[in-house]
Amino acid sequence: MNEALIQDLDAQQLRQVVRTLIVEVAGKDAQIAFKQAFIDKLTHEMAVLKRLKFAAQSEAYNAEQTSLLEETIDTDLASLAAEIEQAEPPPPGQDDKQKPKRQPLPEGLPRREIHHEPENTTCACGCQLKRIGQDVAEKLDYQPGVFIVERHIRGKWVCAKCETLIQAPVPAHVIDKGIPTAGLLAQVLVAKYADHLPLYRQESIFARAGLALPRSTLAQWVGQCGVQLQPLVDALRAELLKHSVLHADETPVAMLKPGNGKTHRAYLWSYCTTTYNETKAVVFDFADSRAGQHARDFLGLPGEDGWHGSLVCDDFSGYKACFEMGVTEAGCLAHARRKFHELWANHQSAIGERALKFFMQLYDIEREVRELDAAHRKRIRQERARPVADAMHLWLAEQRKKVPEGSATIKAIDYSLGRWQALTRYIDDGELPADNNWVENQIRPIAIGRSNWLFAGSLRAGKRAAAVMSLVHSARLNGHDPYAYLKDILERLPTQPASRVQELLPHRWQAPLSTT
Repeated sequence: MNEALIQDLDAQQLRQVVRTLIVEVAGKDAQIAFKQAFIDKLTHEMAVLKRLKFAAQSEAYNAEQTSLLEETIDTDLASLAAEIEQAEPPPPGQDDKQKPKRQPLPEGLPRREIHHEPENTTCACGCQLKRIGQDVAEKLDYQPGVFIVERHIRGKWVCAKCETLIQAPVPAHVIDKGIPTAGLLAQVLVAKYADHLPLYRQESIFARAGLALPRSTLAQWVGQCGVQLQPLVDALRAELLKHSVLHADETPVAMLKPGNGKTHRAYLWSYCTTTYNETKAVVFDFADSRAGQHARDFLGLPGEDGWHGSLVCDDFSGYKACFEMGVTEAGCLAHARRKFHELWANHQSAIGERALKFFMQLYDIEREVRELDAAHRKRIRQERARPVADAMHLWLAEQRKKVPEGSATIKAIDYSLGRWQALTRYIDDGELPADNNWVENQIRPIAIGRSNWLFAGSLRAGKRAAAVMSLVHSARLNGHDPYAYLKDILERLPTQPASRVQELLPHRWQAPLSTT
């Protein structure tokens, strides 16, 4: 009887083990199918870009457009290769055999030796290790106008008794086994995305410094860095969405589409915290249109886990659906004022002039409360700004009856009256700014580089630019030198645990002592 019971229990346990294994196998099969579909998608995109690279030579582009298109395609190809490698790493040793050996760096460049030796030269068996040689790896560093070769020297230490070989580990790099240091990569990224220098111009600058780096090589570096930096940008977006008040705006950007030699209008969407928030952050999101769905996707709407704070924005219809999904609309006083300023500047309108005086009173109050805490700011606004706003609303309603339909004046009045609740919501909330000028100021530096923003037809190049610019401009908002910031995080990212990537965000980053 006991033997039968034992056998029955063994059979039940065996069936349970089999069921568990079946579930695990099914789960792994689903993961493999998903990864393979992702790899197939990237491989197809890579094939399309390769065809575009050769087709671009016969299309009707000017020399600058052709150069920008070629460097963008090279960058996209490098980022795709990096993503495929992350999804399906090659078997051990295979990539070393397939990669061509790179040319040695020019002997004429100055060199700086960096030695890597074991902390302890005593073997585990107790014998003293002997140095029998070394491995040398050369990395290319750049300081404005000067190339320097870093010689990383790793001594080889061996125990004569047990023949144990010891070497200090190779420092991790963002581009594994590549020649650029984090400093050179930071220089290329800052020049391209902050100083708006296309890679073909950087190629000329580097040539004057003593080494002609092909733009195709620079493009590959940019693509690989874009993939490595994306988790940090994702963490910055998640951090941004923790705050209850955000600015939002969008600006058009020309996007070059291979195939017809023409451009079409894409958009760079911007989201940032307010000047009243201690966390200074801005995140850019590149999209191929101005459809409101892009804003909803960024904010995670619809959904209970989506963002449901107060959004400071203009009257663009693309945001309207967000307000139906739990987001609170906060208007921009500057946009309303601008319409009356145009009336006064262009037509010497008496209504425009009178409206501007109301706005002047409201902005005078804002200048006084700028440095106060939210509670004091709210109290003063309610005491002093509310009467001005009420008087202005009453005056606008009276003028609305006197002005003929279809005129520029009626449009200016209707803009303010139609959004009055949103325009004056800031009066009863000390955390809300009165206008959207802060985010517009973040976009303004980007307008300088529009002539260089000619992308390769896919969203990849635009999204990569938006990601790097999010880090660069957030670093500036926090008073950091973008070059010093990018150089440091590119050095630390390869060994930074994914669970602690938030420590590298611009508003948490502390400059190393060597760069202060």
